[in-house]
Amino acid sequence: MRNLTLRQLRSVQAISRHGTVAAAARQLGLTAPAVTLQIKQLEDECGLSLFDRTSEGMRLTTAGAAVLGAANTIETTLRALSDEIEAVKGVRSGTIQLGVVSTAKYFAPRLIAAFQREFPAIEMKLKVGNREDIVGDLKNYQLDVALMGRPPLDFPVHSTCFGDHPLVMIAPPEHPLVKARAIGRERLLEETFIIREPGSGTRSSLEIFFGDRLETLHGRSMEMGSNETIKQAVMAGLGIAFISAHTIAFEVEMGRLAILDVVDMPIRRKWYAVCRQERIQAPAEVAFKSFLVQRGAMYLPLLDRLYPAEVSGGEPISHRGTPAAP
Repeated sequence: MRNLTLRQLRSVQAISRHGTVAAAARQLGLTAPAVTLQIKQLEDECGLSLFDRTSEGMRLTTAGAAVLGAANTIETTLRALSDEIEAVKGVRSGTIQLGVVSTAKYFAPRLIAAFQREFPAIEMKLKVGNREDIVGDLKNYQLDVALMGRPPLDFPVHSTCFGDHPLVMIAPPEHPLVKARAIGRERLLEETFIIREPGSGTRSSLEIFFGDRLETLHGRSMEMGSNETIKQAVMAGLGIAFISAHTIAFEVEMGRLAILDVVDMPIRRKWYAVCRQERIQAPAEVAFKSFLVQRGAMYLPLLDRLYPAEVSGGEPISHRGTPAAP
């Protein structure tokens, strides 16, 4: 394998991403025959086919997946080297491919803006998606850093905590439960729930909260695919919902939503900056993670502002509720 080239590896990456030689060639600025030649030379070097040619496009073989993994590792190492060389020159520059789960989009822009005021030469490329998409991109080396509430367990990652992530139960302001105190699980299960899709971190925490009553929960639930849709559904009176407190600060302050006083809530999770464990971190990433640890929590909405004083009973909100299960 000593004769393989970066051009060959990048051809594998492009075909894997786009599914066809023609689309890969357009991305790489090459002709289709040139990309085909790169793949043939690499397959000859490996002694194995890297792609299955199907009617739906080119699909990686087992050998192809191994080559793609190596290509991704080499690419990120080269980027880290480039950033490190620039840092040695005294240039505080670089690029960070940042992914955030959909719940984090409510504060990520403020975080990025604050970071770039201090490091204006570092370019941030932001992708927002559901947990499954962001974890998949992190696993496939499409992201340098991901912000999420529950780090993945199926591949090695390094996770850095930078703030609290409270989860609360909400209802429209006119709902009868808004005036109730110390609401229990059984009373909640009399209501209709608006819940996120399977795989969502918020839904997982809700299911843990209800434990052995999942059948009842699911029987009284309406599934919706985004926090915005859920908030609109609750405001319309379709049900109550379990949601990140960071997504509802504006609506609560404007009197459009209310947080219910539920026993063992808020559920306190954490926000993490996650990267692949084996990657060499570029100086730009190190600076960003240091910024998150030192000042990231400043840009998260404060839950204490959202709970009415009579609900908190004088007890700091940060001390109420229960931690989420790991």
